[in-house]
Amino acid sequence: MTRGNQRDLARQKNQKKQADATKGKRTDNLTVEQRKARDAELMREKQKKKEEAAAAGTSK
Repeated sequence: MTRGNQRDLARQKNQKKQADATKGKRTDNLTVEQRKARDAELMREKQKKKEEAAAAGTSK
């Protein structure tokens, strides 16, 4: 057993490879159109809150 940590190095390499393989995958199972619609709605809500906060800040 002169190879020492060969098994550990192989395990680390494989874990990194598996992490890189799943890095770009999405888990929400939405189509591009559904994702765009969801994101647009979130941005509209965020903008509305920002405008309300600005209006509340200027009316003081």
